[in-house]
Amino acid sequence: MWEIKSGEILRTTALVLIIIMVLALLLSKNSNAIMRVMVGQEVKLKTAGFAEMQTQHFIIKYTAADKDYMGIIAESAEAAALSVKEEFDWESNRQTILVVYPNGQSLASSFGWDKNEKAMGVYWGGSIRVLSPREWLFGDDIKERFIKEGPMVHEFTHLMVDEISQGNYNRWWTEGIAQYAEKKITGFQFADPFTGGENLEYYTLEKLAKEFDRLDQQVAYWESLKVVEYIVDQYGEEEIFDILEQLGQKRTMEQSVHDCLGIDYNTFEKNFYHSLKE
Repeated sequence: MWEIKSGEILRTTALVLIIIMVLALLLSKNSNAIMRVMVGQEVKLKTAGFAEMQTQHFIIKYTAADKDYMGIIAESAEAAALSVKEEFDWESNRQTILVVYPNGQSLASSFGWDKNEKAMGVYWGGSIRVLSPREWLFGDDIKERFIKEGPMVHEFTHLMVDEISQGNYNRWWTEGIAQYAEKKITGFQFADPFTGGENLEYYTLEKLAKEFDRLDQQVAYWESLKVVEYIVDQYGEEEIFDILEQLGQKRTMEQSVHDCLGIDYNTFEKNFYHSLKE
């Protein structure tokens, strides 16, 4: 008589669900929503043994190693969510899955990355994954430093960009907005790669859009923030959200910039490049 273990049933069921959702993704006009469902199911499967805490904005999954840190993490996460929503007048009552990984290796492996890949936080498909502050913060001011230096504002802003644009955005655009929010809310920003007197260099926006992860990351992140700041300085912060809403209507980035800023995309690019040299 065959003995079917519960773990095998779980894996088989999960596989069938993934196949069904992949087919739905290929056929659906709302591929972003389907992708978020798929990622959510994957996260739930991989964190089935994790403990859980719920707050207003998050379903937080964590291991026993971080039990004593959950007060800090939950408070910091809620502070980040409220700050982003208030700063940008954005409404979302959805609870987001937030997974706290006990070490860098477990965070990297959740994405299939090399174990030496470094990250404090990642947003993907409606979920946020962060490295436990226990791994990189020490002393008596952990909560204050986690709020300011941690990834929650940055990653929650990625969530905002994803929801408003319905997943229709490129990497430099969301990284630029996330850095802009982080700088505005917490004061934190990445180091300028050219403060040491290095020669200024930058990529075309087309190259940023197509090859972001293969470029010099310091320069790519720096330039992404500069584009967003340029739009805010020249046209006003509200245009960032006008562009996001246009993207949410399945417009291209080129069309959205033209419609919102009243300037063709090529001219916008040239003006931006010129601003970098001033």
